Amino acid sequence: MAIPANWEPRQSKFDEIYAAQGEGVKAPRLFQSAYHGAVIATGYAGILLTRALRQYGTEAPVSYPDTAYHLPVITALSGEPVTRLGELVPILNGIRSQLSERPGFAQARLCGEATLYAAEMVEAIRALDGAGAQAPGGTGFLPDPQVRRYGVKLVDWTIPGQAIIMGRAQTSEQAARVVAELMSKGMMIFLCGEVIEQLWEEGVKLGPAYICFPLGDFTQVIHAVSYALRAGSMFGNIPPGRRHDQRAYQQRRVRAFVLHLGEMDEVDISVHFGAIFLGFPVITDQKLPEEIPDWYLSHPEYSTLVKFAMETRGIKVTSVTPPIPLNYGPAFEGEIIRRPEVAAEFGGMRSPALELVRMREAMEVEDERVTVVGPDLDQLPEGGALPLAIVVDIYGRKLQEDFEGVLERRLHNFVNYAEGLWHVAQRDMVWIRVAKAATKKGFKLGHLGDILVTKYKAEFPAIVDRVQVSIITEERLVLEKLQEARAIYQSRDARLQGLTDAAVDEFYSCTLCQSFAPNHVCVVTPERVGLCGAVSWLDGKASYEINPTGPNRPIVKGECTDPERGSWENVDAFVYQSSHGTVEGIGLYSLMDRPMTSCGCFEAIVAVFPEANGVVITTRESSRLMTPVGMTFSTLAGLVGGGSQTPGFMGIGRSYITSPSFMRADGGLSRIVWMPRELKEFLQAEIVQRSVQAGLGEDFIHRIADESVGCTAQEVVAFLEVQGHPALTMAPIM
Repeated sequence: MAIPANWEPRQSKFDEIYAAQGEGVKAPRLFQSAYHGAVIATGYAGILLTRALRQYGTEAPVSYPDTAYHLPVITALSGEPVTRLGELVPILNGIRSQLSERPGFAQARLCGEATLYAAEMVEAIRALDGAGAQAPGGTGFLPDPQVRRYGVKLVDWTIPGQAIIMGRAQTSEQAARVVAELMSKGMMIFLCGEVIEQLWEEGVKLGPAYICFPLGDFTQVIHAVSYALRAGSMFGNIPPGRRHDQRAYQQRRVRAFVLHLGEMDEVDISVHFGAIFLGFPVITDQKLPEEIPDWYLSHPEYSTLVKFAMETRGIKVTSVTPPIPLNYGPAFEGEIIRRPEVAAEFGGMRSPALELVRMREAMEVEDERVTVVGPDLDQLPEGGALPLAIVVDIYGRKLQEDFEGVLERRLHNFVNYAEGLWHVAQRDMVWIRVAKAATKKGFKLGHLGDILVTKYKAEFPAIVDRVQVSIITEERLVLEKLQEARAIYQSRDARLQGLTDAAVDEFYSCTLCQSFAPNHVCVVTPERVGLCGAVSWLDGKASYEINPTGPNRPIVKGECTDPERGSWENVDAFVYQSSHGTVEGIGLYSLMDRPMTSCGCFEAIVAVFPEANGVVITTRESSRLMTPVGMTFSTLAGLVGGGSQTPGFMGIGRSYITSPSFMRADGGLSRIVWMPRELKEFLQAEIVQRSVQAGLGEDFIHRIADESVGCTAQEVVAFLEVQGHPALTMAPIM
């Protein structure tokens, strides 16, 4: 294997900008430390690599679990898809050859890049030894599904940036305050070093549910870099080895910074320059021998450390915090409250519960009024259940009835952002839990109303003028509201069910994900939900009414050029222009001919399965499951993400599977031959209904294979032959 040309310090426009920002600064001691740190790091990697080669041999496989990007840092920056231990030798020699003690900002950054490579090699070898896949008590390497799990939040800036915290704070209390402030700002957090133990001492909740990843110690900080680079590969569609493109993407779109707390050594400093190489500034609480403006800064005051770091990175957060006694922010949305932690719960088969947003006239809404009718939390035995009706009355001069459902769905996010509250489902299927820790801090049911009043007015100022909330726990009144709510739900559903692609003159675009996938355009129609599953045609319509300059714009269909494949002249023109000329057009009803592109936020993936003359579907929830096409969700996602158009592969929202327009040009529902059992159960009623409409019979769902039948092509085809699946006798799909 030859040394990749990428390691040569070639200049690009991006490097020139970098140089102008920092090259004139004299920081010889920092630059020298970066060099010595890189020598130590690459030397350590060399020792471990030599030992591993003796023990395992050159053909030993090296990999991380559940990723399509091999060793992601090396793959992204060098273009080398390393799969065997022996392939690391020329790469290590290559990065060592680039090390130089010459002073200068550019050379220090190259030393930092070399240290990133070395850390990746060390972690790969540790994984081979069985020690690096997961850190004790931490996450270790984060697989691809974790990167995609937060795709929507990354692209719409709900997660405004990423903070990488290294080292040890002066006290554990200070560490907890810094992390709490970052969480309240909605930041994604990566932790490495003794700070993890400090946070555990303070009882801070860590883990994927809180978007706060305790990676581990020492070289495991590389997993934060890996996460960022895979975001560029997945959402930015940056091919392996496009080193300068990756660096430009990281600085522009992955708004990350490093906080180093406590003492640092030469290897730490070299890691810092690796972060700076990618466009991530470094802020430390230590006194530095020199500073590099905008890039390497000292800030010893903990009370303003987060504010200083976010300002340095150019991150601005304008969120409004409700007046409640709990921490509040997107970091708590994934929090799980288990039965032993529950102080009270509502709905979820334990009691009747509902949530309803209603449009009202001005005289019917007393602004910011919150009313609780019935028993409160302090009148309930610990762990008990109560009926619940959350009724939100809203008045707005520009409010429309179609907006009710859109606003109602946001209630899920608003409630879940409070630490100690757990909310799932919607409408009359809602289930809410309140943690014991929340009631100990003084949380009452009225605070639910405070959350909703604050957030609805802050998030929708253009259409919401007044908000009034009623929290009802008296069972008789809840049951009365339940009947009223169900009638409203049915009315809404009837409006949407009556809509078809042919019945409307315009579709809606969604370019929200272009923050991360610049060339992807989602086209949302009445019969096709957005691939993230969160944007329906009515949502797009409401979003445009609320914000005409936002990500959802109307597309007047114009002349239909192919009714079978779902192509319209104006839609193709819009897609071509909005994809910056990279996608000429799309077939909305086809998998095989110009399928719609994807970012990385899709709920499910459809993939052609030639052996069965059909398609398989897999989901993010089943990401570790091997599919009959020989690829997991993560591997398939690499084929369809980042705005690429790949015939035979397509990202979709779950509900699109039972749409009349699903793969209409390719055979529709009858082409589905395999899907995870979880997805079959989730869509069972809809699949049965759609199967009957399509003339496939009520039992068609039982002819679709799942993992209980098998995950290999041979097992699935044998099952389909026994079941007489219609795909086997249809015209060839390819």
